[in-house]
Amino acid sequence: MAKDNFNIIYERNYQRSFMFAKSYVHDDMIAEDIVSDSLVKYWRLISTQKGEAAEALLLSILRNKALDYLRHKAVHDAAIENLEEIKKRELSIRISTLEACDPEEIFREEIRTILQRTLQSLPEQTRRIFEMSRFENKTVKEIAIETNLTVKGVEYHITKTLKVLRINLKDYLPLFYFLFS
Repeated sequence: MAKDNFNIIYERNYQRSFMFAKSYVHDDMIAEDIVSDSLVKYWRLISTQKGEAAEALLLSILRNKALDYLRHKAVHDAAIENLEEIKKRELSIRISTLEACDPEEIFREEIRTILQRTLQSLPEQTRRIFEMSRFENKTVKEIAIETNLTVKGVEYHITKTLKVLRINLKDYLPLFYFLFS
């Protein structure tokens, strides 16, 4: 008997309840959920109360469920919007930071200090040959003539310096190869 009562309530009220809910939530599936929940609640209320079912009661239930959904959606949408805004700001900061990042500027002084210390620790002749090669842009042949060494001797001193620099600048190797090769 109770099942038959629910079916009667459902058939009489579903279509107009659906149209009412959908007019506010603008989503068929959400409207169907609201209507189903509302009709069950309405049926339970009128089953426990003696007297006639009032359409105003069903309308109040539908209205309250639609309001609950819309309030929840407003809070959810505001949170999503806030998260999107935060993501946009974070992305903008990362882009700005990366654009402002000048690796040469960041490491220049540090590398220069390591380079100076390393060169100062080398024997005078080895350091001088390396400086002529890298800072004065002299060829191996020019350095050999100037220092009275063979080309192989000059190459040995340059190679020796580069090996020491590679060890001391291991954390900066990509930049090291770019600057000194």
